[in-house]
Amino acid sequence: MNRTRRVAGGGRAVEVAPERLGGWFARFADRNGGIAHTRPGADEVVVTAGNGATATVTVPFPPLDAPGDLDALIAHANAPRRIGLLLVRLGGHSVGVAEGGRVVVSRTAGRLVHGRSAAGGWSQQRFARRRDAQARQAVRAAASDAADVLGTRLPELDAVVLGGDRAALDEVRRDRRLSGVFALALPRVLDVAEPRRSVLDEAAKRALAVEVVVRDA
Repeated sequence: MNRTRRVAGGGRAVEVAPERLGGWFARFADRNGGIAHTRPGADEVVVTAGNGATATVTVPFPPLDAPGDLDALIAHANAPRRIGLLLVRLGGHSVGVAEGGRVVVSRTAGRLVHGRSAAGGWSQQRFARRRDAQARQAVRAAASDAADVLGTRLPELDAVVLGGDRAALDEVRRDRRLSGVFALALPRVLDVAEPRRSVLDEAAKRALAVEVVVRDA
């Protein structure tokens, strides 16, 4: 099943597996009076249907080297790639390398980070200091594993896909060892659950998915 979410300004974003992209556009055309025209680009492709509905594709792993018709986009989306995955939340992280949607190298770890305390006074301050220390340890652990798993394999990777909590990822980004990792990172950040190996496996497939924003006529 395609994953769908609402987007600002109206419409919905759909994650489509690359091998299903051709069929998805065939159904889009059937529902909306055919394809009127396609506006290709290196980073974005806009398909307008006969009734005025649009499907805007953010080109996965840009740029699209030879922008043309939908066949060029579909071929690009289905090209084999080796990608890095970095999923981080405050309580854990999962790092891996995937080929064809399958994780081939990985490392996953969790760290206890307490939630906020409702107590006041000195007790609250002590709790806040302890929580900050736990959060720093969690970030350092995530950065170290990312450096070990991804940093040593940068020449092999086509891109890095991020997932999890943006604030936690920004903290990990501060580690100088990871400048090359984040230089390869795509803008998209996957919304994932607490990182575990099973979540990493799902992210490996979602990382290849093509995001299409559909706006009805």
